[in-house]
Amino acid sequence: MDQSIPAAEANRSFSRLLREVREGQSFTITAHVRPVARIVPCDTDVEATRQAARAVLMARLRAQPAAETTERTWTRDELYEPD
Repeated sequence: MDQSIPAAEANRSFSRLLREVREGQSFTITAHVRPVARIVPCDTDVEATRQAARAVLMARLRAQPAAETTERTWTRDELYEPD
């Protein structure tokens, strides 16, 4: 779970925050009590993250209906643009 920390405190103790993040801790930085940023450990397995993102994207695309097609069919000659 994230620990909330004011921006001024995060600025004063940034090195300590980085050490704690390296150990797995996450922080939510706040400004005037409102969350503005998160500091979280870096994902070292970039390929796994990329594959997971691709899987989510493909699932979303499969769930979307195909774009509507026009009733007009084009011939090859109509699509060809002479020089």
